Amino acid sequence: MKNVKLTIEYDGTNFSGWQKQPNGRTVQEEIEKALSELLKKEVKIYGSGRTDAGVHALGQVANFQDEFTIPVDRIPMALNGMLPQDISIRSAVEVNPSFHARYSAKGKKYIYKIFNSKVKSPLLRNYAYFVSDELDTVEMKRASINYVGEHDFRGFMASGSSVKNTVRTIYSFDVWLNDKMIIIETRGNGFLYNMVRIMIGTLVDIGRGRMKADDLPGIIKSGIRDRAGYTAPAQGLYLAEVYYVENINIP
Repeated sequence: MKNVKLTIEYDGTNFSGWQKQPNGRTVQEEIEKALSELLKKEVKIYGSGRTDAGVHALGQVANFQDEFTIPVDRIPMALNGMLPQDISIRSAVEVNPSFHARYSAKGKKYIYKIFNSKVKSPLLRNYAYFVSDELDTVEMKRASINYVGEHDFRGFMASGSSVKNTVRTIYSFDVWLNDKMIIIETRGNGFLYNMVRIMIGTLVDIGRGRMKADDLPGIIKSGIRDRAGYTAPAQGLYLAEVYYVENINIP
């Protein structure tokens, strides 16, 4: 029985998210359908976590276990010829039998893009959050430092989550300006439901002057959702990378 780790890139615009569901097109369903056709049997894949409708991925990870004769390194080419244009398998490697894309993950990196301009760009509408108000990126950067470290982020979690432990560690949270594009990159050992998008919405409120950078430590400490900012739109969010321990690959 082989255990295969897939690294996946996709444009989330026309998906109802990652996870397979009764109604709506999903990334998981498209990959399972292609894999099942390739291997001539029903195959189930396990993702590192869900992404919502409209969220993109540069490095989503999934794994599946099965017996087959196709060389593992040929799987990306074979699958990419069968998958729709908005999904690509970047790599496939055989890993240890104990590896699980979700439960073996040690952390994730997300990128968020904000197009800060007076004039909207039709070409960016599905790939960045358009904000016409001039944002104070200096204050956004100053505020963002407060996200780094171990905190209880229950105030930055959308309702409907059943997670009981809301403490997470953020290793880095960087904000920089590239012409009119504000790029935000964060790494952490885990993220709650909509946590990154709420963190971004809070920073945008600070950039607009609706909140102060110095308010953020108190907002985090309060654990009250209504004190944090709004949930930023999905189209600006990218799952960039999933981190695992070393030596998961089969030698």
